Amino acid sequence: MTVAGVDGCKAGWIAVIRQDAAELPEAKVFASFATLIGALPGDATVAVDMPIGLPDFTGKGGRGPEALVRPLLGQRQSSVFSIPSRASVHAETAPFTTVEEWYAAHRRASEVAMRTSEPPRGVSIQAFGIFSKIREIDALMIARAELRERVIESHPEMAFWRLNGGQAMSLPKKVKGSVNPEGMEERKALLARVGHDRAFLEQALPRGAAADDFLDACAMMLIACRHRRGETVSFPTPPGRDGYGIPVAIWA
Repeated sequence: MTVAGVDGCKAGWIAVIRQDAAELPEAKVFASFATLIGALPGDATVAVDMPIGLPDFTGKGGRGPEALVRPLLGQRQSSVFSIPSRASVHAETAPFTTVEEWYAAHRRASEVAMRTSEPPRGVSIQAFGIFSKIREIDALMIARAELRERVIESHPEMAFWRLNGGQAMSLPKKVKGSVNPEGMEERKALLARVGHDRAFLEQALPRGAAADDFLDACAMMLIACRHRRGETVSFPTPPGRDGYGIPVAIWA
């Protein structure tokens, strides 16, 4: 029974993988999402903090799942980015060699998003920053339909909300872009109460992953465990489907 919780990180993707419920998990960093999936057994359940399923056109609040989960998160709802259309996410795929090129690409992607949304809405800097990772997963889900039922989208703050009995975390993980030690400890203490060994949570981080990436992946792993047991709920219920038939929902 292999489950994995995954989050994007500077070096690619960090995965917290549990091969058996009786064993401690392990944390590994992978350069690509396809490599990560290829390293897991063919029946592994994976929960990832990254949007899965992209619409051709968006309404107020993004794809739909984002608007449904934000009210549950109170002060943490700003961590749920609005994700635009597939055309916007795929509009700028070339590598950027300068900051000016990056901002110019962001403006062009925002223009596409404006044309494919009602009311017209551009792309936040934060959302644009994860577009390359969204494209990785999108390409894999389009090419491999068999992954769609066992690789699910979750969100760290929704995961913590679920693990905390339907209560959002009271403290932010970051304040003005810097790690907030009190918020990190709040999440670490919760993870230790509901399924992770404290010593595992205190281990040295894999190279290329930050402390908040690691804790988010730990939370994702517990959601993957619950999903495998049929104990998760999707927002919306049932999940929507995009133009390729890929499920569009945040699970917790």
